[in-house]
Amino acid sequence: MEIKYNINKEKYKITFCSKNKKDFIISDLKKLSSDKRVLFLYDKNINKLLIQQILENLKLSGCRIYVMKVEGDKINKNEKLLFKIIDNLIKNKFTKKSVIISCGGGVVGDVSALASSLYLRGLIYFHIPTTMTAIVDSCIGGKTGINYKGIINSLGNYYYPNNVYILENIINLIPDREYLAGIPEVIKCGLIDSIKTLNFLKKNKKQIISRNFSYVSKMCRLALKTKIKFFVKDIYEKNLRLNLNFGHTFAHAIEMTLEKHLTSLNIRHGEAVGIGILCELYYAFQKKNKIFYETKKILEDYSLPTKLNGEKIKKNKQMLQSVIYKNIFLDKKRISQYPRYIKLIKKGKTKVTEMKNFDHLNDTIFSIIF
Repeated sequence: MEIKYNINKEKYKITFCSKNKKDFIISDLKKLSSDKRVLFLYDKNINKLLIQQILENLKLSGCRIYVMKVEGDKINKNEKLLFKIIDNLIKNKFTKKSVIISCGGGVVGDVSALASSLYLRGLIYFHIPTTMTAIVDSCIGGKTGINYKGIINSLGNYYYPNNVYILENIINLIPDREYLAGIPEVIKCGLIDSIKTLNFLKKNKKQIISRNFSYVSKMCRLALKTKIKFFVKDIYEKNLRLNLNFGHTFAHAIEMTLEKHLTSLNIRHGEAVGIGILCELYYAFQKKNKIFYETKKILEDYSLPTKLNGEKIKKNKQMLQSVIYKNIFLDKKRISQYPRYIKLIKKGKTKVTEMKNFDHLNDTIFSIIF
């Protein structure tokens, strides 16, 4: 199964690979006009047997394979990892006709894509996403980036992977919490674009949770097609593409706050997005309405948090509330004194607007996040 799309007349694709498909990448490498140099960059936390299988297949391509193991934790999404990759490319005399294949989650994907775009102003880039959030969202769209000076994705650009490979074997290995953390990004796509996606989540919970690849791959295709719809006509995020940030104004503020003040909580990006979606619904409608409760129910059905809980949260609630409020004003979408967010008018219809009611903003943080 494949999804194909074009950007500026260039062709790109996403390939879904069942566990029986072993040579998923070899034919694509053989078709390339490359210098046969490949850097295979992977997160050290990925199953060793799976990495070994991928490497064995890559060696059959006739390319010279260089291997780089990295740590894909959020704390490493920085300039150190970026230049470590670039130094490896320089050391091994990579050219514009060389290939980077990254295998990891959002951190590995974002940083390796940025390195691919910067080195000699761009080389060939393939990606194998290994977290559910990456699979249903960040594996496409071309956003690259690192976190700098405590601000999420403060440095980056746009660079698209020629090919993305979504593997059943990888989906089956994702830890339960990481797997479910991808669901809020799918919910986001359903709310801003297609009721069909929300209905699919509600009707097929059992099959999705049990990781039936037929159902999971369909869920992924629904989400990825929504993302493609929004970014192919607005690749630099000037207007239409901004809708894909639904839930992220609050989510990024939550993540930045916890990463600095409560690192032990270790919230997943997708979990923060789920809470962020509820915040933006509450702020938009000035209340908890039918859509709010429907969304909350889906999150609960998939065992996802709908607010921040725990003793440490309770003890530091006032401080955290204040810091989240301040971090909302650091959001990269802001273009004036007011932070922007994605206002849901009704399912499938949104508007990029500003949060000018600071009292209601504080109320949203207090009422929904805590």
